Amino acid sequence: MFYDEVMTAVRYIREHVACRPRTAVILGSGLGSIADQLEDRELLPYADIPGFPKSDVSGHAARFVFGTLNGRPIVAMQGRFHYYEGLSMCRLSLPIYVLKQLGVEKIVVTNACGGINPAFSPGDLMLITDHINFAGNNPLIGSNDERFGPRFPDMTEVYDPSLNDLARRAAGSLSIPLREGVYAFFTGPCYETAAEIRAYHILGADAIGMSTVPEAIAANYLGMKVLGIACITNMATGIAKTPHSHEEVLAIASASSRVFCRLLERILFEMAE
Repeated sequence: MFYDEVMTAVRYIREHVACRPRTAVILGSGLGSIADQLEDRELLPYADIPGFPKSDVSGHAARFVFGTLNGRPIVAMQGRFHYYEGLSMCRLSLPIYVLKQLGVEKIVVTNACGGINPAFSPGDLMLITDHINFAGNNPLIGSNDERFGPRFPDMTEVYDPSLNDLARRAAGSLSIPLREGVYAFFTGPCYETAAEIRAYHILGADAIGMSTVPEAIAANYLGMKVLGIACITNMATGIAKTPHSHEEVLAIASASSRVFCRLLERILFEMAE
């Protein structure tokens, strides 16, 4: 049973890690450096955890980093799992269930993504106010275990308004521009066509990427408060003037990481209060 798999992973982590955080952050492609700022770090590779999927995506260290940030206990997912790796939606969201059972109450999901809104530019940070799931699939499909959450969870406010306000205040205090918009989830691994981008723009998407939404859905279902922040690493197909590459995504994410880390550090400090 899925519940038993989750609890097996939880027991393993508790046996190997002393930290007991209530706040977590998922670090997207090229954005893993915030984990290096944690003190009293305890590293746990995903490959060591019973039942965890395997991932080999470039730019993802594929491990948990437990530690403290300004004295507050934090756990960072330095890398994540993706639908395009051939995993089921339920399987790729397994870490979210595990984090919940470990006591995490608030989670920040970050990503590197493509900009659809013509007002955006590579390097911009975007507060995710809502999302559109274009995958035709959902991590909650299948039998429901009431020990996790309700059969029909509400998705009115997947991205918690109070955390959104906290992020806005943090960005303002640091004089960091923070865009806002709707994030569209595309399965990948190919980049979108120009026609698809035109359609998604008409439907209200401001940015598009290959992650985040399954995790946010699962976290909301589990009763966790979710904050989503995207780093615009490229303009989407038909808007960009050159072909896409993962190397380009990593380069822009790396260039933006210093500002992103400053913002995340302030947000995580406030969330852990």
